[in-house]
Amino acid sequence: MASKKKSSFINMVVVLFIVSAIAATALAFVYQATKDPIKQAKLEKDKKAVGIVVPKFNNDPVSESDTLIIGERDQLIFFPAKMDNKLVGVAIKTYSDIGFTERIKIMVGFTPDGKIFKTAVLEHKETPGLGDKMQKNKGNWSEQFTNLDVPNIQDTDDDGILIEVKNDQGTIDAITAATISSRAFCDACERAYNAFKKIEK
Repeated sequence: MASKKKSSFINMVVVLFIVSAIAATALAFVYQATKDPIKQAKLEKDKKAVGIVVPKFNNDPVSESDTLIIGERDQLIFFPAKMDNKLVGVAIKTYSDIGFTERIKIMVGFTPDGKIFKTAVLEHKETPGLGDKMQKNKGNWSEQFTNLDVPNIQDTDDDGILIEVKNDQGTIDAITAATISSRAFCDACERAYNAFKKIEK
């Protein structure tokens, strides 16, 4: 009887090992099969966003993009937009981790003088009907960032932050009932502006 139990246990271990090996192989195959299409889809999304947030250009900002390392953790990608080799704007892929749910990612475009030209939301999981109003197809809230003259914003509370909601002594009207999402959007824009200043130097 003991021998039979031992045999059954070994069989179960062998079967479990085989099933695990098959599952791991299948997952690896699926990952390899979808890795490039996912990467290409993200690249196309970035390219489309760059086209929205900066003035008209005739170079390829994506192929000329670079990564800016800020501090120990922040790595932001920037895309220089040029017209006949003259810089007309810089798009910066930025983020914030202080949203209502997960990280939000946006593209912020700057003109050479530091003004925000336009913004575009790349990824977010904010509350439908509230925080998702940061998207242009859900409302016009983000229009207040268009042509925002960041360098000339008065830092009334001397906290070193220029782009913030009025609840925090800033100039941006928060989305009704979604102040947290609004703060996150501002935080992402502020991070992008700080990166722009480093690029400018």
